[in-house]
Amino acid sequence: MQWEVVIGLETHTQLSTNSKIFSGSSTQFGAAPNTQASPVDLALPGVLPVLNRGAVERAIQFGLAVNATIAPQSIFARKNYFYPDLPKGYQISQFEIPVVQGGKVSFLLEKDGKSELRTVQLTRAHLEEDAGKSLHEDYQGMTGIDLNRAGTPLLEIVTEPDMRSAAEAVAYAKALHSLVMWLGICDGNMQEGSFRCDANVSVRPVGQAAYGTRTEIKNLNSFNFMEEAINYEIRRQIELIEDGGTVVQETRLYDPDKKETRSMRSKEDSQDYRYFPDPDLPPLAISAEWVERVRATMPELPDAMRERFVRDFSLSAYDAAAMTQSKAMAGYFEAATASGAQAKPAVNWLMGDMSSTLNRENVDISEAPVSPKQLAVLLQRIEDGTISNKIAKEVFGAMWEARSAQENLADEIIESKGLKQISDSGALEKIIDEVLAANAKSVEEFRAGKEKAFNSLIGQAMKASKGKANPVQLTELLKQKLTA
Repeated sequence: MQWEVVIGLETHTQLSTNSKIFSGSSTQFGAAPNTQASPVDLALPGVLPVLNRGAVERAIQFGLAVNATIAPQSIFARKNYFYPDLPKGYQISQFEIPVVQGGKVSFLLEKDGKSELRTVQLTRAHLEEDAGKSLHEDYQGMTGIDLNRAGTPLLEIVTEPDMRSAAEAVAYAKALHSLVMWLGICDGNMQEGSFRCDANVSVRPVGQAAYGTRTEIKNLNSFNFMEEAINYEIRRQIELIEDGGTVVQETRLYDPDKKETRSMRSKEDSQDYRYFPDPDLPPLAISAEWVERVRATMPELPDAMRERFVRDFSLSAYDAAAMTQSKAMAGYFEAATASGAQAKPAVNWLMGDMSSTLNRENVDISEAPVSPKQLAVLLQRIEDGTISNKIAKEVFGAMWEARSAQENLADEIIESKGLKQISDSGALEKIIDEVLAANAKSVEEFRAGKEKAFNSLIGQAMKASKGKANPVQLTELLKQKLTA
């Protein structure tokens, strides 16, 4: 039987406010347990929540960025459940009327060597407070409760069940991660829990309209773990059904060591939480004027920047998307072109040598020791024929290791290492004559019609020049010599 996978994601995005959503406590990460929990966070008798305006404005920013509806009035509700790290016995969230309604996120998905533009529809994004954290290590068999996170502002972003593979879910999550960081509403630190996803996964026979029974995989804080967990869950559900079993609606956790999901608890439905409007919080009213004030403070959004890059730099849609995968990448690209780099070569280098080096060194482009101006100078030396592309890679590596702020660093390295390209016709002819004399057999083979022999001679000539020969001139002169 052929199966179709159905995936929806719920993403808990920690908003970048200095204080919590309903109290003045700090949201700074890494403090000693329970040192950032006020009477409001601890739910002491008589305390009242006060909504953080900054959290609301960050929610509005997100809604505008995804072309959603900003509710003119939304309601905070009490989500009731009992757990040791939830002091009040309920979580303040939004249920029936969330602050952000609808919207969409578009992204490129690599499939079969091609890039496809995909769009995932959003159901909603609502404001809520985080719970505390249960600590199970170093407590001599006991569980510790740290309430520093209790009350941390979250924007929970919920998709429609639009995704059909783990790869697509990860591509969406990466696009969302990039967007919230672009807007500055979240620091995106997955290791610290600032951006974590729950994946709702089900399978159904191809052609069936009704959805299968879904399971929820909680707290995925790594894109690699997300893909592994979803793929495992897909296999588990299909094998279970094909063996005559039934998928149970439940919440599961992913064990990255065993690379498997395991049951955590039966999955609750909304009625199990007994939602009702929080009597301590009035409805949240957001005027059109407030929305416009927030809109005026927003940066240029990725979609608009992609369109501008296509229009102003004649980039392909794929290249424009690559250059806007993060705000830092877009900023680097624009700074390089403003410093004199041609757009297409800049894209090629940023997606090639720069990205591979960043990945190897595990650093972000904002921390790259080669500045946009330095890269622009390097690309100009390729363009004006001072060095070849091959030599440029060597120069780039030396620039990276030098970690110097000197703008003309490429020129200094080219000069000190004697890497200038040989473009003098006389010098090139001398090299070619020596190569032809030493490779008479290849010369005969070329003149007998074997084109591969020409490539061999080019290779020998480049080797003789230690890679410094101008490849265009070398090719032209060699052809002239062989056909004379």
